[in-house]
Amino acid sequence: MLTAQVTTIKGVGEKVNEDLELMGIYTVEDLLYYFPYRYDVHEIKPVSELIHDDQVTLIGQVVYEPTVSYFGHKKSRLMFTVNVEGIAIKAVMFNRAFAKKQLPAGTDVTLTGKWDAHRLQITVSEYKLGVTNDDAEIKTYYSVKGKLSAYRLKMFIKEAIQKYETKLKETLPDIYIKKYKLPTLNEAIIWMHFPTSELHLKQARRRFVYEELLTFQIKMQLLRKVSRESEYGEGIALEHKKVEKFIGSLPYELTRAQNRSLKEIFHDLTSPYRMNRLLQGDVGSGKTVIAAIALYAVVCSGKQGALMVPTEILAEQHYTSLKRMFNDKLEIGLLTGSTTAKERRELLAQLIAGEIDILLGTHALIQEGVDFKDLGLVIIDEQHRFGVEQRRVLREKGLHPDTLFMTATPIPRTLSITAFGDMDISIIDELPEGRKETETFWVGENMLERILIFIKKRIAAGEQAFVVSPLIEESENFDYQNAIDLYNQLRTYYPEEIGIGLLHGRLKQDEKDDVMSKFIENKIQIIVATTVIEVGVNVPNATMMLIYNAERFGLSQLHQLRGRVGRGDKQSYCILIAEPKGEVGRERMKIMTETTDGFKLSEEDLKLRGPGDVLGKKQSGLPEFKVADIIHDYGALETARVDAIEIVENNLLETNPEYKILNEVVSKNQFLETKLD
Repeated sequence: MLTAQVTTIKGVGEKVNEDLELMGIYTVEDLLYYFPYRYDVHEIKPVSELIHDDQVTLIGQVVYEPTVSYFGHKKSRLMFTVNVEGIAIKAVMFNRAFAKKQLPAGTDVTLTGKWDAHRLQITVSEYKLGVTNDDAEIKTYYSVKGKLSAYRLKMFIKEAIQKYETKLKETLPDIYIKKYKLPTLNEAIIWMHFPTSELHLKQARRRFVYEELLTFQIKMQLLRKVSRESEYGEGIALEHKKVEKFIGSLPYELTRAQNRSLKEIFHDLTSPYRMNRLLQGDVGSGKTVIAAIALYAVVCSGKQGALMVPTEILAEQHYTSLKRMFNDKLEIGLLTGSTTAKERRELLAQLIAGEIDILLGTHALIQEGVDFKDLGLVIIDEQHRFGVEQRRVLREKGLHPDTLFMTATPIPRTLSITAFGDMDISIIDELPEGRKETETFWVGENMLERILIFIKKRIAAGEQAFVVSPLIEESENFDYQNAIDLYNQLRTYYPEEIGIGLLHGRLKQDEKDDVMSKFIENKIQIIVATTVIEVGVNVPNATMMLIYNAERFGLSQLHQLRGRVGRGDKQSYCILIAEPKGEVGRERMKIMTETTDGFKLSEEDLKLRGPGDVLGKKQSGLPEFKVADIIHDYGALETARVDAIEIVENNLLETNPEYKILNEVVSKNQFLETKLD
């Protein structure tokens, strides 16, 4: 059986077993699924198709006898010329002087190494005498630990395949193997370890990519099904006429994307299952309006609503805008760390009595003693800022409240259907009509004087500016402009009548709030800040965003910062001061100036930085796949998701014998249990 200990393989003794355990290999199955981390395909291509600096393989004939020169301590350089397709190619080999005797003029040779297209030269890492018939020799590389060599590991794998090949049970139902023209499990395992052609390797990889993603997506769909069925709600009877009248009273029309999201939310509210939905919307796309309409609908149906946000300033801004939007038709309460003990007692008494319709606040909402009479809807803004435990506590304050999570961080669809596969997702992917696009420019440090003059003119016209720096204080490790130095420089540069504030993460919360309040009231015109201004702050009068050392930020972060301006009816500007050293940094700056679409930017950020950096390594919740790559295997991820939904909705794992082995594979993995805990 494949569950047999790896010690059943010939040659695996106690010492080798210890090394294998370090690599997570305990059973024969673990050994068979321990795939190479890299493959070198030595494909023979015409010289005209070779790419500079690539690893290439050439076949040719030695033209002249090689020459050897010595340098340093026992170091040598062997050089010779090879005729490849009638072209004279220089070949260089280091520290292999002995090869001179093996390569006399007229010898046919196969060379593998780094190609220099400018010099028509190959720096040889491997050579074989004669012409190899295999035009696509594939070399495998395994990650090993302890004293175990990659060669011995490969021999153990070979032994395991020969001994257990007939005992491998096909995990995928026949329907998918035929539908997607996939190799069998036996073929795929052999081809992953011992590929005889690039085509076989591609087919084997395609099979395991699909299988991994299908298994994962089935788990996500099962989790979603379990959470839905274990969390029956009451299903709210919506007062559609009242809600439509409220929407009609708004001073603007909803966008198509807003209407679509609202329809999905209303469907959840009226269903007998708890809502567990993520509302994604780019900065300025109008998520708050959707939240307000959803809260209004719930209150009209006789229930209470709660809106939890990460900061006091944001809570106060929402409180002010909701009161204005509802025109005092609803009772709204505000609970934050600044609420006095007397105000808190009165507020909580009104809340339990049902006299407060909507309660806004920070994490103070989840403190003990905050009890609702009948909580129907919980909305959590910037959901990634709250821990899972905090969200759970708030949800449990109602009998079965529906929950809507909101984020202004556009998450690529690839990540959405993996990290948030157990949630329903609504996306607002268009901006309200008439909103002016923020113009973005990338400049060098030499343009600073002109930028500061431009900011001065905008302030004279009554507008305000953010100036962002990546560090708080001077650091020996980085030569990046820091917030405190920057503040002092601007204070010296601008006249005293221009108010300048300093905002960074080391300030106490009340100090931060004081600076932001003064900025909101236009008592100060410039805020010098670190990224603490990234989320939620709404200052329509701020039209300038200047970001120092912009190459230090990811695309999504730069986009969030840019989203702090352009929130009013005036033309806004985002200026990136950056001197990126590498190609990735330059590409990031270029993309920022070309698009203001947060979803497009997040996709590019994903390609440039990877999922852990985009979501945050602790937040990502992404599984580690052996073969699949969610960025590059996006098409397979979508296909697997569609198949997984069909499998779970039709109970095929439990009712169809063809899915028996797949069901065992899904059940064996601990991911589902971990998520449910």
